[in-house]
Amino acid sequence: MDLYSYYKVREADQSALHRAVTAMQAELTSAHGVAPQLKRRPQPGDGVWTWMEVYPDVRDGFDAVLADAVQKHGLPALTAGPRHTEIFTDI
Repeated sequence: MDLYSYYKVREADQSALHRAVTAMQAELTSAHGVAPQLKRRPQPGDGVWTWMEVYPDVRDGFDAVLADAVQKHGLPALTAGPRHTEIFTDI
């Protein structure tokens, strides 16, 4: 299964959030063998950017692991609103 998490980021918080997400993803790679990606829309909308973390081919329960990591690395304080997480599976 693949996990996608997207959220809004204020311009002023992008640099700090990038550092936090990069550290979190490096930790998740080391501990869980995932190959995360970090993306954002090419243009901001309404003064904020939309970012997306992609975690391809993760095991069941990884969403809980990710939620814990998000809290540990302080990401909620750097986002403009909630994170939205969706899981997709191959057909």
